[in-house]
Amino acid sequence: MTVLFWVLAVAAVASGAAVFAVGSMARATFALLASFLCVGGELLLAGLHYLGVLVVLMMIMEMLVMAVFMVMYMMNPAGLMPMSMVHNRRGSLAISAAVFALLAAGIFVTPWPHRAGAPPRDATFALGEALMGPQMLTMITLGFTLFATMVGAVVLATHRGRYDRFGDDLKRRPPADPARGGVGQ
Repeated sequence: MTVLFWVLAVAAVASGAAVFAVGSMARATFALLASFLCVGGELLLAGLHYLGVLVVLMMIMEMLVMAVFMVMYMMNPAGLMPMSMVHNRRGSLAISAAVFALLAAGIFVTPWPHRAGAPPRDATFALGEALMGPQMLTMITLGFTLFATMVGAVVLATHRGRYDRFGDDLKRRPPADPARGGVGQ
Protein backbone atom coordinates (compact mmCIF):
# COMPACT_ATOMS: atom_id res chain seq x y z
CA MET A 1 0.00 0.00 0.00
CA THR A 2 2.77 2.44 0.91
CA VAL A 3 4.67 1.71 -2.29
CA LEU A 4 1.52 2.19 -4.38
CA PHE A 5 0.81 5.45 -2.55
CA TRP A 6 4.24 6.84 -3.42
CA VAL A 7 4.08 5.58 -7.00
CA LEU A 8 0.73 7.35 -7.49
CA ALA A 9 2.01 10.48 -5.74
CA VAL A 10 5.08 10.71 -7.98
CA ALA A 11 2.99 9.96 -11.08
CA ALA A 12 0.45 12.65 -10.12
CA VAL A 13 3.16 15.29 -9.69
CA ALA A 14 5.02 14.19 -12.86
CA SER A 15 1.91 14.23 -15.04
CA GLY A 16 0.85 17.53 -13.47
CA ALA A 17 4.22 19.00 -14.42
CA ALA A 18 3.86 17.48 -17.89
CA VAL A 19 0.82 19.70 -18.44
CA PHE A 20 3.22 22.63 -18.71
CA ALA A 21 5.99 20.73 -20.49
CA VAL A 22 4.15 19.18 -23.44
CA GLY A 23 3.76 21.16 -26.62
CA SER A 24 0.03 20.95 -27.35
CA MET A 25 -3.35 21.47 -25.73
CA ALA A 26 -4.49 17.90 -26.43
CA ARG A 27 -1.42 16.38 -24.78
CA ALA A 28 -1.76 18.79 -21.85
CA THR A 29 -5.39 17.70 -21.43
CA PHE A 30 -4.48 14.03 -21.21
CA ALA A 31 -1.52 14.75 -18.91
CA LEU A 32 -3.94 16.58 -16.59
CA LEU A 33 -6.34 13.63 -16.79
CA ALA A 34 -3.51 11.27 -15.78
CA SER A 35 -2.69 13.51 -12.81
CA PHE A 36 -6.33 13.56 -11.65
CA LEU A 37 -6.62 9.77 -12.04
CA CYS A 38 -3.57 9.34 -9.81
CA VAL A 39 -5.16 11.65 -7.22
CA GLY A 40 -8.36 9.60 -7.44
CA GLY A 41 -6.26 6.49 -6.79
CA GLU A 42 -4.75 8.21 -3.74
CA LEU A 43 -8.25 8.90 -2.40
CA LEU A 44 -9.20 5.25 -2.91
CA LEU A 45 -6.08 4.17 -1.02
CA ALA A 46 -7.01 6.54 1.81
CA GLY A 47 -10.33 4.71 2.19
CA LEU A 48 -12.41 7.54 0.72
CA HIS A 49 -14.07 5.33 -1.87
CA TYR A 50 -16.93 7.68 -2.75
CA LEU A 51 -14.65 10.67 -3.31
CA GLY A 52 -12.10 8.57 -5.20
CA VAL A 53 -14.66 7.18 -7.62
CA LEU A 54 -16.26 10.62 -7.95
CA VAL A 55 -12.94 12.24 -8.87
CA VAL A 56 -12.11 9.49 -11.37
CA LEU A 57 -15.51 9.58 -13.10
CA MET A 58 -15.84 13.35 -13.06
CA MET A 59 -12.34 14.00 -14.38
CA ILE A 60 -12.60 11.39 -17.14
CA MET A 61 -15.79 13.00 -18.44
CA GLU A 62 -14.52 16.56 -17.99
CA MET A 63 -11.22 15.98 -19.78
CA LEU A 64 -12.82 13.99 -22.60
CA VAL A 65 -15.38 16.74 -23.18
CA MET A 66 -12.55 19.28 -23.18
CA ALA A 67 -10.61 17.20 -25.72
CA VAL A 68 -13.67 16.87 -27.97
CA PHE A 69 -14.27 20.62 -27.90
CA MET A 70 -10.59 21.22 -28.67
CA VAL A 71 -10.81 18.99 -31.73
CA MET A 72 -13.99 20.78 -32.85
CA TYR A 73 -13.10 24.41 -32.21
CA MET A 74 -9.33 24.91 -32.15
CA MET A 75 -7.81 26.56 -35.16
CA ASN A 76 -4.95 24.09 -35.31
CA PRO A 77 -5.76 20.47 -36.10
CA ALA A 78 -7.00 18.77 -32.95
CA GLY A 79 -4.97 20.94 -30.62
CA LEU A 80 -1.80 19.11 -31.63
CA MET A 81 0.17 22.07 -32.97
CA PRO A 82 3.11 23.10 -30.78
CA MET A 83 2.40 25.93 -28.38
CA SER A 84 3.63 27.25 -25.07
CA MET A 85 1.43 26.62 -22.04
CA VAL A 86 3.31 29.18 -19.93
CA HIS A 87 3.27 32.95 -20.31
CA ASN A 88 5.78 35.15 -18.49
CA ARG A 89 8.06 32.22 -17.69
CA ARG A 90 10.30 34.03 -15.20
CA GLY A 91 7.42 35.61 -13.29
CA SER A 92 5.47 32.36 -13.10
CA LEU A 93 8.56 30.45 -11.89
CA ALA A 94 9.22 33.06 -9.19
CA ILE A 95 5.60 33.01 -8.00
CA SER A 96 5.36 29.20 -8.00
CA ALA A 97 8.69 28.83 -6.13
CA ALA A 98 7.56 31.36 -3.51
CA VAL A 99 4.18 29.65 -3.06
CA PHE A 100 5.86 26.24 -2.78
CA ALA A 101 8.32 27.53 -0.16
CA LEU A 102 5.49 29.14 1.81
CA LEU A 103 3.36 25.97 1.78
CA ALA A 104 6.33 23.74 2.63
CA ALA A 105 7.24 26.01 5.54
CA GLY A 106 3.61 25.88 6.69
CA ILE A 107 3.87 22.10 7.01
CA PHE A 108 6.70 22.37 9.52
CA VAL A 109 5.50 25.49 11.38
CA THR A 110 1.87 24.48 11.92
CA PRO A 111 1.12 22.76 15.24
CA TRP A 112 -0.85 19.79 13.94
CA PRO A 113 -3.61 18.54 16.28
CA HIS A 114 -3.67 15.00 17.60
CA ARG A 115 -6.61 12.74 16.81
CA ALA A 116 -9.42 12.93 19.33
CA GLY A 117 -11.68 9.92 19.15
CA ALA A 118 -11.99 7.11 16.63
CA PRO A 119 -12.59 7.47 12.90
CA PRO A 120 -16.25 7.10 11.81
CA ARG A 121 -17.56 3.70 10.77
CA ASP A 122 -18.84 5.05 7.44
CA ALA A 123 -16.58 7.81 6.13
CA THR A 124 -18.90 8.57 3.20
CA PHE A 125 -21.90 9.14 5.45
CA ALA A 126 -19.85 11.28 7.83
CA LEU A 127 -18.56 13.38 4.92
CA GLY A 128 -22.07 13.85 3.52
CA GLU A 129 -23.36 14.83 6.95
CA ALA A 130 -20.52 17.30 7.43
CA LEU A 131 -20.98 18.86 4.00
CA MET A 132 -24.77 19.01 3.86
CA GLY A 133 -25.95 18.69 7.44
CA PRO A 134 -29.64 19.46 7.71
CA GLN A 135 -29.85 20.52 4.03
CA MET A 136 -29.44 16.96 2.70
CA LEU A 137 -33.13 16.52 1.81
CA THR A 138 -33.13 19.93 0.11
CA MET A 139 -30.08 19.01 -1.97
CA ILE A 140 -31.53 15.64 -2.99
CA THR A 141 -34.75 17.34 -4.06
CA LEU A 142 -32.76 19.97 -5.92
CA GLY A 143 -30.79 17.26 -7.71
CA PHE A 144 -33.93 15.54 -8.95
CA THR A 145 -35.43 18.89 -9.95
CA LEU A 146 -32.35 19.85 -11.95
CA PHE A 147 -32.29 16.44 -13.63
CA ALA A 148 -35.99 16.73 -14.56
CA THR A 149 -35.36 20.24 -15.87
CA MET A 150 -32.50 19.04 -18.10
CA VAL A 151 -34.54 16.13 -19.45
CA GLY A 152 -37.53 18.43 -20.06
CA ALA A 153 -35.36 21.00 -21.84
CA VAL A 154 -33.94 18.34 -24.16
CA VAL A 155 -37.40 16.93 -24.88
CA LEU A 156 -38.84 20.38 -25.60
CA ALA A 157 -35.86 21.37 -27.76
CA THR A 158 -36.22 18.32 -29.99
CA HIS A 159 -38.33 19.28 -32.97
CA ARG A 160 -39.34 15.73 -33.89
CA GLY A 161 -40.16 12.53 -32.12
CA ARG A 162 -38.83 9.02 -32.46
CA TYR A 163 -41.08 8.03 -35.37
CA ASP A 164 -41.51 11.40 -37.08
CA ARG A 165 -39.08 10.48 -39.86
CA PHE A 166 -41.70 8.01 -41.16
CA GLY A 167 -44.35 10.73 -41.52
CA ASP A 168 -48.06 10.03 -41.03
CA ASP A 169 -47.90 6.58 -42.62
CA LEU A 170 -46.07 4.43 -40.06
CA LYS A 171 -46.65 1.24 -42.07
CA ARG A 172 -44.78 2.32 -45.19
CA ARG A 173 -41.17 1.30 -45.64
CA PRO A 174 -38.72 4.01 -44.71
CA PRO A 175 -36.48 5.43 -47.44
CA ALA A 176 -33.00 3.98 -47.88
CA ASP A 177 -31.02 4.91 -44.81
CA PRO A 178 -27.41 3.74 -45.04
CA ALA A 179 -26.65 5.02 -41.53
CA ARG A 180 -29.60 3.03 -40.12
CA GLY A 181 -30.99 5.52 -37.66
CA GLY A 182 -32.08 8.63 -39.49
CA VAL A 183 -28.73 10.37 -39.11
CA GLY A 184 -28.54 13.38 -41.40
CA GLN A 185 -32.23 13.50 -42.28
